[in-house]
Amino acid sequence: MRHVALAVLALAACSDTPKYSVEKLEDPATCGDCHSQHFQEWGGSMHAYASQDPVFVAMNKRGQRETNGALGTFCLQCHAPMAVALGDVDPASFDPSQLPAQEQGVTCYFCHDVKAVEADHNNGLVLALDDTMRGGVHDPTDSPAHNSKYDPLMDGATNQSTACGSCHDVVTPTNNVALERTYQEWHTTIFATNPPPNGLTCSQCHMGTNVDPPTDQIGAKAGLTFKHRTGSFHEHMWIGIDQAYTPFAGTDAAAAQAMDIARDLDPALTIVGPTPLGKNIGEGGICVFQGNITVRMDTRGTGHMWPSGAAQDRRAWLELIAYDASNAVVFQTGNVGPQQDPEDLGDANLVGFWDRTVKADGMPAHFFWEVVNPE
Repeated sequence: MRHVALAVLALAACSDTPKYSVEKLEDPATCGDCHSQHFQEWGGSMHAYASQDPVFVAMNKRGQRETNGALGTFCLQCHAPMAVALGDVDPASFDPSQLPAQEQGVTCYFCHDVKAVEADHNNGLVLALDDTMRGGVHDPTDSPAHNSKYDPLMDGATNQSTACGSCHDVVTPTNNVALERTYQEWHTTIFATNPPPNGLTCSQCHMGTNVDPPTDQIGAKAGLTFKHRTGSFHEHMWIGIDQAYTPFAGTDAAAAQAMDIARDLDPALTIVGPTPLGKNIGEGGICVFQGNITVRMDTRGTGHMWPSGAAQDRRAWLELIAYDASNAVVFQTGNVGPQQDPEDLGDANLVGFWDRTVKADGMPAHFFWEVVNPE
């Protein structure tokens, strides 16, 4: 009976009143008219920045050149998915400045118009390209702008993260290497295998619902008042590890991005002490005994590996410096200088965290299209 009731509610939200055109709904600014805070947060997010990022633009250009165009829309299908969906982009001459607003980055429409997930990597999301916006609210308010529909794919607490994983797991088109595996990694953790409250989806962490409980904010536009739902307002910045290289949405957005990254990332990796059975994780975690130094680290706040995603590029390492009683350095490791690659240190004691990738000739690979499966 519960499923029947949900179906009736979903249908009730799709009225016969004329709505905005699909083209108008595709423009994120249209969403900002009613969903102002969502729009503001999205505007400062890496989703909004995805197609403008100068590193991405340069990498796509180089990849097209070095593969003689074999990459095609591979990079764009996640960084500018609406441009690909609408067939309005030539990957060989991609220039984000030439894209209209509705095709820049990962837009509101792109996420909220998904009708199915056909693959768990390389953007297997299928769009309806209609005027129905899908979300995790069971009884959506009728809107003069669009039809509304509850969709389990968008339900943060129970969605199994399939929509997120579809873009955030990457298999290379050149050598079929599972290069980015964040979604696969999440599946191996207690966050995926345990039921709530210990189970957590991607959106529960990356939309602030785990670190900052959703707020009760409501809004109004031209006489339209949204229903008040306790804990229904979710953060739309999708904080991870990346920050914008350019002030694409203004300094306020950049500052908010940096602050929220620190909020989520700083407690994610900690140096910890031993943990007695059934007790909290101990503080400390550095032990000096009979000339040996032991350091224990724990990624206790992440729902996947650390680093994750483009882990061949996101390099992390342990820096340890030991001093004697006179404050002279007696041992050090991981002392990486500016513009220096930790692999070039020649440090036999280096503790590094990243994916080592190689080319077909066994030499280190610096670009994803060169990577072969090391096995």
